[in-house]
Order: sequence, then C-alpha cells, then structure tokens
Amino acid sequence: MAHSLLPLRAVAARVLLAVEQGQSLSQALPPALDQVEDGERSSLQALCYGGCRWFHRLDGELAERLRKPLRKQDRVVHHLLVVALFQLRFSQQADYAVLNETVEACRALAKPHLTGLVNGLLRKALRDDSPADIRDNPARHYSHPDWLVAKLQHNWPDDWTAILDGNNSQAPMTLRVNARRGNRENYLARLQAEGIEASATRFARHGLQLARPVPVDRLPGFADGSVSVQDEAAQLSTDLLALAPGQRVLDACAAPGGKTCALLEQQPDLAEVVAIDQASERLARVEENLERLDLDARLVAADAGDTEQWWDGQPFDRILLDVPCSASGVIRRHPDIKLLRREADIAPLAKIQLELLAAMWRILAPGGRLVYATCSVFPQENHRIIERFLKQQDDARLVDLDVPWGRPMPAGRQLLPDPLSHDGFYYAVLDKPGGPDAPADDR
Repeated sequence: MAHSLLPLRAVAARVLLAVEQGQSLSQALPPALDQVEDGERSSLQALCYGGCRWFHRLDGELAERLRKPLRKQDRVVHHLLVVALFQLRFSQQADYAVLNETVEACRALAKPHLTGLVNGLLRKALRDDSPADIRDNPARHYSHPDWLVAKLQHNWPDDWTAILDGNNSQAPMTLRVNARRGNRENYLARLQAEGIEASATRFARHGLQLARPVPVDRLPGFADGSVSVQDEAAQLSTDLLALAPGQRVLDACAAPGGKTCALLEQQPDLAEVVAIDQASERLARVEENLERLDLDARLVAADAGDTEQWWDGQPFDRILLDVPCSASGVIRRHPDIKLLRREADIAPLAKIQLELLAAMWRILAPGGRLVYATCSVFPQENHRIIERFLKQQDDARLVDLDVPWGRPMPAGRQLLPDPLSHDGFYYAVLDKPGGPDAPADDR
C-alpha cells in the first residue's frame, strides 16, 4: 500500500470532523483506513473510537484552554487537538511523540499558522491535569452530551453513573456457537486448544465470552460457520420466539443478520424465514452471514412497515421486531452515538416504533407471537411503546417473562449495559390469541 498523504493523527482528525458533521464511524472510518499503512490501521481505529468516546470531556478541556474557538475553516485542528489530548490522557504514547507529531500533522493539514497554538496548548496540557470544571461537571466528567446525562438521571436515578461508566468501557467480544455444528462445551475446548481464553455466558445458551478480543480469523471454524460474533443480550431474542418446526418467521429490520442466522441455527425445520431491511446495502451483510453459515432465508429490501409494498398476504407465526432506536444501550460499541444522536430524535423514533409494531401485528397469524426488541435504555422507546400499543390493540396479550436476566418493567424486561458482559437491551413478548390450539368458544 502507498504511504498515507497525511500523518496518522491528521487522518484521525478528519474522521472526527466527518462524525461531527453527521457521518457515523462505520461510514467515515473505512475509507480512512485505506489511507494508512496496514500496520497503522488498528492505531487509527483506536484514535477514532477513543476520540469519540472521550470527545465531550476533551472538548470541554479545549474550551477551557482556548481563549476563543477556532474558526470554522480550522475546525479540523480542533479535532486534531482532541486526538492529541486523548493520547495524552488515555494512552501510553510518549508525551514528546504526541506533541511533536501533532504539530507535524497540523502542518500537513495545511494549517501552519496554527502550529504555535497547537504546540503551546499541548505543552500546557502536559503541565497540568484537566481543569476543575471537567471534574465537577457530570456531562464532561463522564464524557456524554448534557441531554443524555439528564435523561439517564431522570429515567435511572439509581443507575445513571453505572450506565455512563459502562458506556465508556471496552465491550467484550462475545460469540454464538452454531448449534447445527456443535455445542458450546466442544467449541470452548477448541478455543482452549488455540490458546484463546473464554467462558460461558450467564444467560445466552449458546454464548461464549472471550477474555480478550481476537481477530475473527483466529477463531477456529469461523470461516466454515462454526461460530459467529454476537453480543449476549442480542442472543436472547431467539429463545423468546419459542420456535417450532413448520413455522413461518419474519425478522423485521434484520440487518446485519445476526438474529436471522441465530433463529435458523436454533430451529432448522422452519417452513420459511423472511428477513427484511430498508437498506439494500445492509442486506448484503445478511447475505454474507447466511452464506458463511450455510443457511437460507428470503431477503427483502423494503420498508417493513409498508406491508402493501412487500407482503404476500400469508401471515407469520413468529415475528422478531428489532426496531430502529436511539441505540443508547450500545454506546460502548458505537461511541459516535454520543456525537450523532440528539434528544429531538427520540420522539420521532418512538412514533416509528409504534407504527412498526402496529403494522407487524396485522400480519401476525392468530396464535402467533411477536418479540419486540430495542438496544435502548430509554423507557420512551421501550415499555411505554408496549403500554401504548396494548391500549389500542384489544387482541394483544403481554407475556410475563419468567427469565433470570434483566429488570422487570411495567411491560417487558430491561437489560442495562454491563461492563463485564452484555449490552443494554429491552425485550417484550406479545401473543395473539386464536389459532388451531385456541380453546373453543363455550357460549
């Protein structure tokens, strides 16, 4: 690969600027990775994720240190300083190297007039810790936007600091063993033979959590479908569906396909599985996963809620509805959410969630089951949606979940993000009365 036209820190600064302007890391980072040497790719990823994870704290420190904000056309240098402060505060990088190479990166970004400011600010940052205001301000101390901290304080008064700490932790790497290819105990032995330390997940029957992340190509049998990477909380959806042979199953909002594959692994004798997602490019990921695992599902690129566009009129026995949400339960895996999500997004998302739930209910067969899921910790997207739906839908019965995980809510159960295991997730299960096993009317 040709050498990067820009130093590593300059590339990272441009990625952070793109995130601030509305791109996700999953959009902005891949082309940036192609601009650096193979040996620098993991370092670039660490800088970008770390810069997003600690942005609000580091941005607050810069606000205290800069006499006046940089001009809009120099905003990339603000992000370059965020990258440098991240390294000074949270990495093992030598201080002199951070300082010297950041000044060079500033020059490479065609901002030579700001090299003196960059040099002076970083030298001062080396001499003292973060300003007191950072330590005394929860949003800055925990490095989250003000609105998100306030919302968590309101919704989880006893847990908000633990949630914020969890959001700043490194998420573990969790695997789902393919039940068609073997069992968890046997695969654990295969990992141990390769020198990979792992342990069984507490709640997911087919889950294993690695002591330390490894590249997937180090996982024995990954290429031939023995195992997949999937968080423990996401794995719980399959059991809630109560799958049985001959059922027609819909995975609505299916990409990237982890849950689609999991339900096919667990129940190989389903009549049909339909996986739908609005983004056709995201369905390509579903197809890749299905091919690797040698599984079969019908993929549909459409808006799940617009059933007239895609539904063939045949009801589904089981529907998994993992709705679009704030993703407030998976911030540790996607720290760019802190920069991208706005409080004003929540109400429109709740409207979409309720509309999707109503649309899916219409195509659920009598005697069928629907599992509603989010990766959110906000009640507005979770049990309140279910409560609103139950008020408007007479033929929906809420299933009481007798499970050892999560917290009971007025409807469904909530998993808060656990730094040592699962992500934040919400589940509710709804049954539709009727079907061949329904009791006869005795009137």
